[in-house]
This record gives sequence, structure tokens and C-alpha cells, in this order.
Amino acid sequence: MPYDSPRQRRNKLSQSTGLLRTCFYDFHVSRGAKMVDFAGWQMPLQYRGIIPEHQHTRTGASIFDVSHMGRLIFSGPDALNFLQHVLTRNLAGTAVGQSHYSLVCNENGGILDDVIVSRYERHFLVVCNASNREKLLAWFAAHKGNYNFTLKDETLQTAMITVQGPKAIRLLDELLPEPASDIKHYHFAAQHYLIAQFSVFRSGYTGEDGVEIICGITAAKLGLNFLFKKGADSSSELLQPAGLGARDTLRLEAGMPLYGNELDEQTDPISAGLGWAVAKDKEFIGSSALSKIREEGPRRRLVGLFVEGPRTARHGTNVTLNGKIVGQVTSGVASPTLGRQIAMAYVDAAHAAAKTPLNVDIRGNSAAAVVTDLPFYRRPQ
Repeated sequence: MPYDSPRQRRNKLSQSTGLLRTCFYDFHVSRGAKMVDFAGWQMPLQYRGIIPEHQHTRTGASIFDVSHMGRLIFSGPDALNFLQHVLTRNLAGTAVGQSHYSLVCNENGGILDDVIVSRYERHFLVVCNASNREKLLAWFAAHKGNYNFTLKDETLQTAMITVQGPKAIRLLDELLPEPASDIKHYHFAAQHYLIAQFSVFRSGYTGEDGVEIICGITAAKLGLNFLFKKGADSSSELLQPAGLGARDTLRLEAGMPLYGNELDEQTDPISAGLGWAVAKDKEFIGSSALSKIREEGPRRRLVGLFVEGPRTARHGTNVTLNGKIVGQVTSGVASPTLGRQIAMAYVDAAHAAAKTPLNVDIRGNSAAAVVTDLPFYRRPQ
């Protein structure tokens, strides 16, 4: 009977499950990562554990594989005009090398996805959530109309990593060809090393400083090994890998919404506290509906909650006031940084003010909660 190597067995497993892999899959497995199905990809949930990975990101520098996120290239004469039509943010004054957080909405103002759009000299890059990539491709195709542009999906031809933490920029200044500290927040720079070309974005999804790097697959594999060889000291292990579990707890402490939890097609940006990313000076798909919501005021609002007791208020947990349901939890966790239970929830606008006392119904037990401003955590300046 022929013998299959570990790699052959993993390839057969991938083929049988139909899951996609990033080019860093072997790296994750070699580091002992627990792999899970996430939006059709085999992704690392954790390596050493969610809490130590979370804490290391808050104190050192962690590297995350985010290659599963969609990377869409818009080019051609009408690329900007089309993006103005389908995105909530006004991109008219965007400089080359600048990025913006934006949203894609339907005609009713419901959120199809939240994205990062970046302007290059000859094209725009839109980074979207992995779970929404195919939906957005279909949406853009359906609304192309007479706009003259080309859309290229480069998700499977490129890789994306993010290095986050208070020591990330200092570390990368020593490793990258050009200093990361020279890049302004929500800007990016094209760099190259030998024949490898890549883009370094001063952004992230953890509440810490750091960068996101996009490059070709071959260069990505070599680059990851280089970062760990040069960036990890045998005694301090400055740079360590972190998985999706820590990425989720970090973003929750930082009050950053997650699609499928805080954001969906039944939720508008105004209710989600993202009105700052919705232009008032242009028309786009959903602009009329959002203008009406802004004028009348949303019926519910996204808030933070401090929850008393040892139990976590999970997604879908009811929020109550005097026994009446006034909202629902969207995300909750025992915060490793704050040492207490936190949650985000949508509650009726009348009860959304900070310091409002509420309750959450956790598996039949009522726990006291109080509304607090987001984010829960801000990195020290």
C-alpha cells in the first residue's frame, strides 16, 4: 500500500472538503495551529491559545494571515465613477497612496459589506470580507451598467498578512526596505525587495498600530519566513503568529464591527455608528434611504455593554429593561485586557445613552449591564 506524506494527506483532505487554503497553510500546520473552516477557507483559529496570542498583540507584535480576504482591482476610465456609485464614502479627493474605510449598501441602506478602498496611480484596490467576496462580485456585475471599467479578482493570486502590536512598527522599520513609520495611518506605500514588489498599508483590525502587507504568493512565502527569522529573538520571541480567535477578541475590545455580527443586510451604517463613513455630498446606491434614516434618527443603535458576573453574553443574547426586550447582543467576550465581560449590542435608541442600566438574559439568568461608549480599549499614545 503506497505511503502518503503528511503534505499529500493534507492536500487530499483539502480536496475532499472543498476548502481553500492560503499559501501559508504549511506554515500554520508546522507551528501547531488549530485549523478551522472560515468562510470556505482553512484558517488558523489559534496556535498557543487565544488569550496568550491576544495579550502578545497588546504588548509585542503578532502576525496574522488574512489572505482569505478578497482583493479586487478596479481599473479603467470609469473606475472612480463606478466606485462612487456603489460605495458610501466620497472618494473624489482621495490621493494616490491613501485608503478609506467604506461600505457597500443595497437600495434600502442595508450593508452588503464593509471594505477598505485604496487608490493607486492607475487603479483602485477594494479589500472585502472573505464571506462576501462572491456576493460583491455579483453585485458589482449587476450594477455595472454603462460604466467603462475592468474588475479583476486577485484574491487567489496574492497573499495578505498583517503585523499588529505596539512593537510592530519599530520591528518593521528594521526589516522592510523603507521604514513603516514613514507611512501615515490609512495610507500605503509600494515597496520592493530584489524582484519582489509589495504594498504596505498602515492599517489593521486590532486596535493596535501596525501594517497590512499584500504581495504575490511566491514572494509572500519567502517574506513570511524572512520576517520570522529576522524578527523573532530566541529569548523574547518578539514576533509571534496569532489566529482568528485573537483577531476577534482584539477587534471587539477596540469596538470594531464584524460582518455577520454587527453588520448585515438588515442593518444600516447610521444605526451601526458608521455615519462618518457615509457621504452627504454625493448620490450612491442606498443614499436616499440613508439620508432619511439620518434625518429621522435610527430606531436602534450599536452600543457597548459592561456585563456583570462571570458569564459571557454571546451573539443573540437578549438585552432587557424591566423584563422587556430592548435589544440583542451581537458580540461578547471576557476581555483579556480589561479583565471583565464586555459586549456589543443593538438596543432601542431610547436606551442607548452611556451609563444606562440594562440587563442581559444569559441562558435564563439575568445579569446586570450598563451601556458604555465604544471602544472599550484605546491603545496608549
